[in-house]
Amino acid sequence: MVSLQKLEIELQELFKQKQYSKIIFEITSQTEDEERSSFLCNLLGLSRISNDNKNKDTLSMALRDFKQGYLKEKNTNHAIDCLANFITSSVLLMDLEKDYKFDFTEIINFYELTEKFCINHRPINLAMAMLYRRLNDAKKLILHFKRLMESKKFDSKDLCNYGYWRCFDKDWKQSDFLNFGKFLDQNLKVIPQDQLGEISKESGPKIRVGFLSADILGGHSITYFLKTILSNYDKKKFEIILILNNPKEDQSTKDFKDLVDESINIWNLDNVSAVNRVRGLKLDIMIDLMGYTSMNRIEMLKSRTAKKQIIWMGYCNTTGLKNMDYIISDPNLIRSNEEKFYSEKVIYLPKIWNSHCGFDLERIENPPPFLRNKFFTFGSFNSFDKINPNVISVWSNILKKINGSKLILKSSKIKHGLDRLKALFKENGVLDSIKFIGREKEFKDHLNAYNEIDIALDTFPYNGVTTSFEAIWMGVPVLAMAGYNFNSRCGESINKNLGIDQMIARDENDYVQKIVNLSNNDDDYIKLRKFVYENALKSPLFDKHDYSKSFFEAIDQIVK
Repeated sequence: MVSLQKLEIELQELFKQKQYSKIIFEITSQTEDEERSSFLCNLLGLSRISNDNKNKDTLSMALRDFKQGYLKEKNTNHAIDCLANFITSSVLLMDLEKDYKFDFTEIINFYELTEKFCINHRPINLAMAMLYRRLNDAKKLILHFKRLMESKKFDSKDLCNYGYWRCFDKDWKQSDFLNFGKFLDQNLKVIPQDQLGEISKESGPKIRVGFLSADILGGHSITYFLKTILSNYDKKKFEIILILNNPKEDQSTKDFKDLVDESINIWNLDNVSAVNRVRGLKLDIMIDLMGYTSMNRIEMLKSRTAKKQIIWMGYCNTTGLKNMDYIISDPNLIRSNEEKFYSEKVIYLPKIWNSHCGFDLERIENPPPFLRNKFFTFGSFNSFDKINPNVISVWSNILKKINGSKLILKSSKIKHGLDRLKALFKENGVLDSIKFIGREKEFKDHLNAYNEIDIALDTFPYNGVTTSFEAIWMGVPVLAMAGYNFNSRCGESINKNLGIDQMIARDENDYVQKIVNLSNNDDDYIKLRKFVYENALKSPLFDKHDYSKSFFEAIDQIVK
């Protein structure tokens, strides 16, 4: 019989040398399933995944190894490592296989049996966060990131994820966001100044503005807003540089490069090299379009990349960074007495913080669907992440109060989160009134789906933005909930700028009552719908030239 202890020591060295094939051979040839320790099971599963593409067969074999390793010992450190990898591999297989069915009950049961032994176990908390992300359970996802924070076993990505997901939590006050932002700032790595070049203090003939993003890709929501200003700036006065953090580029990326004076991609650069590369551009202003979201480079911004740094659009809240100088907002989003809860100085654009470039499609006024259906159809095309139990309860009350009404929900990320939403609607007794639709191949078909909706229902506390602009462009009114900070007031700002304040609910009861009132008064609803269609493109929501003028005037004032 082989000495397991000796074999484990030998294989550890091979793993460091990335000799995965040899490890697989040694373990499978020298040991039987029942002989393997949790350590060997874990090493075997990791070697399978590391040695080959993460395809269905490889992941399935690795899952078997990890599960076996967990069940052998359960509460040892090696068994907990197996459980973490079992959960992570399950999620990877879920993402890879569209029709993959997995028993999440088994995963959750395993975790609950082991929970008291792994509350501070980083890989387990990350794995469970991944799982609940796919199940659209923000509350439990936040719990596991919170445990990471409390254990002090986190990195900058964990911090950003935690701060972002708190935007889905109505119990977090804006003061909580500020305090967390300061905590994040204190825990980001500082690049020693002797490794960095100087920030140029010189002023050139033009104002040089950089835009940092990992999302300049076809179909991404920020492109519709960024295009507004990049298509309408004074090239005699401003030079625009795109700083991409894209691992890949597509046709949309190339199109955006054609709109600006210069572009670079820092994806392959570490933070020191990236900061030096950007400082070498001699920017007057760096505008970050990510904040805590996407494949952000927030540690670069902590070390400062330009004379002035601004957060705009991608993350609608404070970053907490001392070196983030400004946040672009509007008077509807941040009250003057709330500025103290944002670490950045607030730039108030006169009307709206964002303006959509619109679509290159023919715009046709469609009659309200209820005229042909004889019942009201509501809809929300927001990400399922934003549809929390509280939102479901309110929407369910609407469906119960309005006879025959229907609700259409659409998201590109259906998969397993759909099952959870169905269960919640079933608990509320309205599942039969819900229609779920998936992502269309053609974008025009996505927009045409709004023709089946009488009124769009916004989510809260995390509002829709792009989906609200889309609905309004199609002539569909959106009901929004009044909020308490930037990211929960986006719907308010959109409706105020459109001139439909009556579609902003004060609270949940008012949200329901406004819909009930409209459904009982056909004339008022038809007038509202016609107003939305006729005034959308005239409003600040789609006034590209007026918005761009205001945007660059604000930039000019900062530089002065």
